[in-house]
Amino acid sequence: MTDPRYTHGHAESVLSSHRWRTAANSAAYLLPHLRPGSNLLDVGAGPGTITADFAEITAPGRVTALEATDEAVGITRQGVADRWVDNVDFVVGDVHALEFDDDTFDVVHAHQVLQHVADPVRALREMRRVCKPGGIVAARDSDYSAFTWYPEIPELDEWLALYLQVARSNGGEPDAGRHLVAWAHDAGFTDVTASANAWCFANPGRARFWGAMWAERIVHSAIAGQIVADGLGTTDDLERISSGWRRWASHPDAMFTTTLGEIICRP
Repeated sequence: MTDPRYTHGHAESVLSSHRWRTAANSAAYLLPHLRPGSNLLDVGAGPGTITADFAEITAPGRVTALEATDEAVGITRQGVADRWVDNVDFVVGDVHALEFDDDTFDVVHAHQVLQHVADPVRALREMRRVCKPGGIVAARDSDYSAFTWYPEIPELDEWLALYLQVARSNGGEPDAGRHLVAWAHDAGFTDVTASANAWCFANPGRARFWGAMWAERIVHSAIAGQIVADGLGTTDDLERISSGWRRWASHPDAMFTTTLGEIICRP
């Protein structure tokens, strides 16, 4: 099975936000379940910041970082190398058809992955297959339609409408967070614990970080190129949306909330 096109791509504007992620701010729901000596599969490891945190927590267990391409694995490898952890293995693979034996890992984790794959139910079924009895499959995903922000700048409404359109045209589901329980049940899990959390970008520093990141991403990243190539908008449109992001980020009352669904599943 071939994955859909990855909506974000690997531009620096994308990686800068992904490097901000840690186990503490992106996997707090899973941390109480991690133990030293556990073997963990991190599906869609990205720049490796969460992966490296897991490696420190579960040592002397092994963490396997899975990515879809050699390019993406190279990004993960570099990020982990910067942290000087030595219990991480790197694998190129497809979450729809994992090349691991049944019952291999104590924990299987995916952060912001299921929203991008062609078949999230099949992906969860594979994650379940490679998880040991008594282990945990954990997933966390955004729900873009539930994002909120203030002030209500029209360009951000345009940004969201474009993002939803592009993500779905690529075969993904940007509102994955609300579907996680249903997908887990369809994958055969009967023991599913759901939760939800949010990132909040509100104080001046955090708002500037988030706004500057999206102001850059909407003009210089894979999604920007696709919007123009598919005729969904012009470069002038994207520059105008970028300016809207910068205007939002500079507002003293700026607040942006991203809603994310989470599941802990036991095979």
